[in-house]
Amino acid sequence: MDCQRFHMSRFFLLSLCWAVWSVWLCAGDPNEASTVNLQSFIGCAVREFRFTARKPGCRALQITTDACWGRCETWEKPVLDPPFVESHQRVCTYNETQLVTVRLPDCAEGVDPGYTYPAALRCDCGLCATTTTECVTSV
Repeated sequence: MDCQRFHMSRFFLLSLCWAVWSVWLCAGDPNEASTVNLQSFIGCAVREFRFTARKPGCRALQITTDACWGRCETWEKPVLDPPFVESHQRVCTYNETQLVTVRLPDCAEGVDPGYTYPAALRCDCGLCATTTTECVTSV
């Protein structure tokens, strides 16, 4: 094999390894923690979230679930007509959820121990809808 062909083959293999490694890094195992820099991340992703489920008559329960998290591209520009600003407000919102029901501990007699909450399956940057999200402007 001549020297030029050897270097081209080596370059191709290194490029292929880099591409496979990059895809592995981006896709990763969904059960493993992400190595994304959350300070600079722009976009919307499913992320582990912890909260306390409370219901009158039952003891509280710590729950770990998946929720939508991220920052989406947003902008405003001045215009001559009222309201004198044109805004483009996108928020990180749920595309697909699954309802999960757990049993709260030590509920008083006659109190249903069931507690249902949504778990995120898929998230995306979308228009802000005041029916499900606290927004500056409504859609």
